Amino acid sequence: MKKVKKRNSVRSREAVNVERSVSKRIIVFASLIGAVFLVIFVRLIYLQVFSYNEYVEKKDDYTSILQYTSAPRGQIFDCEGRVLAKTVVSHNIVFTSPNNMTRQDYLIYARRLATVFDVSLDDFSLQAKKEAYIAWKNMLDPDDPEYAGNNFLNEKEQAAYVSGVWGTNAETKKYSILMSRITEDDLKEMSDEEMRTYVIYSRMIANLSTGQESVILEDAPDDDVAYLVEHKTEFPGFDVDFGGWKREYPYGETLSDVIGRVSTSTDGLPAESKDYYLSKGYQLNSPVGISGLEYEYNDILAGTEEISKITYDSNGLAVKETVQNARKGNDIVISVNIDLQQTMDDTVKNVLSANAGTRNRENFKSLFMCMMDPNNGDVLALSGYEIDLETRKMTYFASGNYVSLVNPGSCIKGATVYMGLSEGVVKPGETIMDEVMDINGEEFASFENHGPVDDVRALEVSSNVYMFHVAIRLGGDVYQKGQPLNIADVQGTHKKMEQYYSMFGLGNKTNLDIPGEVSGYMGNVMLPGQLLNYSIGQLDMYTPMQLLQYVSVIATDGRMYQPHFLEYAKEVGGDEIFDVYGKHLESTLPEQNEAYLQRVREGFRACVTSGNCGDALKDMEVPMAAKTGTAEVETVWTTANLLGFGPYDDPTVAFACSSPTSSVNSESVGENICGAQVVGPVLNKYFELYP
Repeated sequence: MKKVKKRNSVRSREAVNVERSVSKRIIVFASLIGAVFLVIFVRLIYLQVFSYNEYVEKKDDYTSILQYTSAPRGQIFDCEGRVLAKTVVSHNIVFTSPNNMTRQDYLIYARRLATVFDVSLDDFSLQAKKEAYIAWKNMLDPDDPEYAGNNFLNEKEQAAYVSGVWGTNAETKKYSILMSRITEDDLKEMSDEEMRTYVIYSRMIANLSTGQESVILEDAPDDDVAYLVEHKTEFPGFDVDFGGWKREYPYGETLSDVIGRVSTSTDGLPAESKDYYLSKGYQLNSPVGISGLEYEYNDILAGTEEISKITYDSNGLAVKETVQNARKGNDIVISVNIDLQQTMDDTVKNVLSANAGTRNRENFKSLFMCMMDPNNGDVLALSGYEIDLETRKMTYFASGNYVSLVNPGSCIKGATVYMGLSEGVVKPGETIMDEVMDINGEEFASFENHGPVDDVRALEVSSNVYMFHVAIRLGGDVYQKGQPLNIADVQGTHKKMEQYYSMFGLGNKTNLDIPGEVSGYMGNVMLPGQLLNYSIGQLDMYTPMQLLQYVSVIATDGRMYQPHFLEYAKEVGGDEIFDVYGKHLESTLPEQNEAYLQRVREGFRACVTSGNCGDALKDMEVPMAAKTGTAEVETVWTTANLLGFGPYDDPTVAFACSSPTSSVNSESVGENICGAQVVGPVLNKYFELYP
């Protein structure tokens, strides 16, 4: 019996140990479950209470898009505060695509909009019509050879497009080709109704990939605006932007190519500068400056865009919530005086119209003039016109002053004289006989023999012979009648002459604050005789703006200022100035040569007082200094130039006028039309405005 009791006792202890082990495990397991639920509970509390707003914002970020709307643009004023580029209110019809619309849906609403509203084909640009044409072709069966405009690609281009050789830029390259090859005759394949519909359609789908708002119709009539507001449910996705704007230019063509243009909201970023603007953070549908000052100072004028968060309601329609208000762009003030500008425009236009194509001026078809303050580089006015000699149509071309090249002729002789005096090859007051030169049997001469001339007299009468002697001596030679020139280093001499001319800005960009400026044409010199032509302005070509900078250096004791338009920028509607251009002194001629520059000024003054620079300047009450320049062009024509400054003792204005191929090159050569008809009226207006 004792033995059985012992066995039962052992079993009892084992059972108790098992129960205790199970209990401990249950407690541990229960504790773990409790801890997990506690963590979950705490996490839920954290999410629902402390992080609710944060996660709602994240949800909105994943289910919404940001939409960007351009701010009204700043304005451009002349130096007297008159508006040259104006921003006015424009009511635009805009479209934000609802969810799940099909291609047929877009077409239905595009057709409805084109039918109900006042949509004129004249309101559409050629580019918009070509894009509509491409969209129309996209409706064809993909097997159709004209599908998507593929018929405008040659076989090689089609193969490259299909095979992917063009890479990621394939669509952009194809678009560029189509836009260049689709003609107005091609557009006639579409009816007027189809054209209106597909222009609207192409604008509706333009921003589908980004979800951005598209401007469908700009500056909509009040009746159309009112109708859309009253019938909004019939046009899902369409709305009226009452904060829209458009650009107006109160002075018409005056300064039009200098001020430039702004792309419309329907155009968006121009193809040629799209990458540039995208890199600066602009959206594809942003209206931006595409030329002139509008382009140069776009970042100042553009302002800060409005940002809206777009979500979609249960009907798939966009709901807009503004998260950043727009800030209007800043204004800029430029140095041009519009009164002086209009006088210059009228004078240049009337003179060209009256003389172009007349007897002995059969090839006269363009005329330019520009003016600036030589003491700081302020551009006061610039004008230019071209004329079609057959149709007599005039084209405004003020930008020709910095994008066109002219043959300077004798007006650069001031730099030649300064060079000769500075290098010591001629001395102040030294006379040289102006008579026909015989160089190895070839004659070189002035327009007429002037007898003995010194440096001042040479500029007064525009002596070629004096300049020839300067060039020969600079090359280390001395003129001997009947003998060939013996200049050992022709190219080295040419380089030295070029360096002197560049000290006055000739042949270099002036760095005018506007896109498109050209530098100049620099001719090659291989023979000694070419140095003689170079010394009288018969080799290189410069812009009228370079000639203006050159004469300004002479006017200001050798100081070269960078020409500029911008005076300052200011906050819209306020007087606070935040950006001032100021004077940019680019270089100064050596002070030790100041006396030589004074001799040049005396020669320019003598040209006026003697009447060799024209009666208009000679008869002015204000003492002026100037120099003419007549250049042979293709041996048949002459280009006439006139540049100068005044008042002589204290210059406040410098000017340059160029009339390319304005007369025949013969005994019947016409008078310098710049001096005879252009410069006088414009200078009189200047001194009326700035007595």
